[in-house]
Amino acid sequence: MIVILAGVSGSGKTAVGTIMAARLGWAFEDSDALHSAADIAKMRSGVPLTDADRWPWLEAVAAWMDQRAAAGGSAVVACSALKRSYRDFLRRNRPAVEIVLLEVDRATLMARLTARRGHFFPARLLQSQLADLEPLTPAEPAAMVVPATGTPADTATEIIARLGLAPG
Repeated sequence: MIVILAGVSGSGKTAVGTIMAARLGWAFEDSDALHSAADIAKMRSGVPLTDADRWPWLEAVAAWMDQRAAAGGSAVVACSALKRSYRDFLRRNRPAVEIVLLEVDRATLMARLTARRGHFFPARLLQSQLADLEPLTPAEPAAMVVPATGTPADTATEIIARLGLAPG
């Protein structure tokens, strides 16, 4: 199984994903590490990414997932996956993928982003991600919404339970 932790910047994808992967004994990837240098520079300068910018990055995320699956391993990947088309692409021909959208209110997101240090994504880009975010629909397969307003450990515990996974 590969669990994609989706959501806007500041939703806790990396913090929750790191905890989940450690508890389950799975690999973890923060898809921020898969962005091109040009995309990182663009975001660092306060310019939102476009679909054209995001597709090569999504292809890199999919390739990482495919490598894990080919090796027979389970994994957690933190990936914003803001749009349904992105989530559909990441699920395509990957039946063992589950998407968990971390839901956090705007004020909490802004507080988290403002307090975050050393990350290339500035708080002023939050609105662009919120504008691009397409909520999950009941028709969307293998996906769930989980509020991520508690501690990352509590959120990880909830996700592991809701997916019926046993910590290893």
